[in-house]
Amino acid sequence: MSDRPSPQYRGLFATALLLIAVGWTGLYLLLATALPTLGPRWLFFFLLTLAATGTALPFLWLLHRRFDARQSASPTVLLRQALWAALFVALCVWLQINRSLTLSLGVLLGVGFILLEWFLQLLERSLWRP
Repeated sequence: MSDRPSPQYRGLFATALLLIAVGWTGLYLLLATALPTLGPRWLFFFLLTLAATGTALPFLWLLHRRFDARQSASPTVLLRQALWAALFVALCVWLQINRSLTLSLGVLLGVGFILLEWFLQLLERSLWRP
């Protein structure tokens, strides 16, 4: 087996690099220059979601490649799982703003997102494909 990703994942990695560049650069510029009013706060969450999605994509691809030997995950599944991870990060940051995030709430949210993804995978496997 080759260590290089297949052609269907090259576009996914290009997307990940674009999301990482836009997200983390935008976050740096936003935190360095803007006051935390309403507009920059929403922009912060948008850029954080972009940055977390792009950062999670290569790690999720690596996890699927390492632990799911029977079949490889499609790029759409990897993107969906990266969006779940980014939503989890953004939700935890939003809850931390008013100090309402606790360890038990974070674990409960994480388990909830994992269960949602598991149910979606169960639904995808149950669909009939001719």
